[in-house]
Amino acid sequence: MPKRQQRFVLAASLAALLSLGGGLAVYHAQAAATPASAAAAAVTVDVAPVGSHAVTEWLEYSGRLEAIERVDIHPQVSGILTAVHFKDGALVKKGDLLFTIDSRPFAAELARAQAQLAGAQARAAYTASDLARGERLLAENAIARRDFDEKQNAAREAVANVQGAQAALRVAQLNLDYTRITAPIAGRVSRAEVTVGNLVAPGNGAALTTLVSAERIYAAFDVDEQSYLKVVNRAQGQSLPIRLGLADDDGYPLEGRLASVDNRLDSSSGTIRLRAIVDNPDGRLVPGLYARVRLGGASPREVVLIDEKAVGTDQAKRFVLVVGADNQAAYREVQLGGVHDGQRVVEQGLKAGETIVVNGLQRVRPGDTVQPHIVPMGAAAAAPSDKG
Repeated sequence: MPKRQQRFVLAASLAALLSLGGGLAVYHAQAAATPASAAAAAVTVDVAPVGSHAVTEWLEYSGRLEAIERVDIHPQVSGILTAVHFKDGALVKKGDLLFTIDSRPFAAELARAQAQLAGAQARAAYTASDLARGERLLAENAIARRDFDEKQNAAREAVANVQGAQAALRVAQLNLDYTRITAPIAGRVSRAEVTVGNLVAPGNGAALTTLVSAERIYAAFDVDEQSYLKVVNRAQGQSLPIRLGLADDDGYPLEGRLASVDNRLDSSSGTIRLRAIVDNPDGRLVPGLYARVRLGGASPREVVLIDEKAVGTDQAKRFVLVVGADNQAAYREVQLGGVHDGQRVVEQGLKAGETIVVNGLQRVRPGDTVQPHIVPMGAAAAAPSDKG
């Protein structure tokens, strides 16, 4: 081969080697960049280990306050109403005077009954003395047996008349007492339905006013069948904790105790009526108010608690993303229970010791590799919105 051709072949070979070396360098550079890109693709998310806690589980219901005692005040004698001794809506004590009826006719009837009793007692004293005289005469055979029997019968009639006069006196005194209408219980009185000057009479007519107890009050609420079987029926007479809150209360500041459970389940609604009793020393609670009621179990039980933000919704399903040892997120369907201290109870689907995504759920898909940032369970509830 001529020297000129040898130089050309040598130059071509050298160019090919240089080209191949450059390609290998580019390949190695791309290969080195691939893991770095994969590492950069891993999303940093907050994760928390799942723990087991002994908690008292609470069930929430809506209810209404009811008076423990309610009395309709009616007159027991007829007469003209002469005075009303309370202000509408006032708190009264047992025995406080509420109304006064004109007592003059009843005072006169009492005086007449007293006079009749005095006459009957005088007659009884005379017949008793006459009977004693007759007994002495009969012993001396100085009086006929018939006359003695008459004296004895007169004495017995006189004693009976005294007893009748005493009963009439008690009735007259009772009617006079009824002209002063007092509170039969302590509580809050309603408005006066009848004003001074009107004639009132006993019967089934309109009440003069109504009175409800105020020191304690009922909170009545309906519990569904499943909750009744799960909580109330299993309690077996144990005390069940109850908390209450009014419409304007934050949380459940009032404490109550279960007072009664109805004797039948309403088949039309599938619920049973429960009543809690609540102390009301300041009289703030009045019948008819709406109440939010929380019913707790008789004893604590071990449950899994997770942050509400850790739960996702997939149509009708609820799920969490479980992070395994390989830092991959896995889809896990869960069954949720109630709320405890701002966290949700997990009935099925999770167990203590597993780790779940608690913040950044919308930025991760099942199967994605994540960069876990471990936080305590409950920290996500106070965290701001998820990072972008």
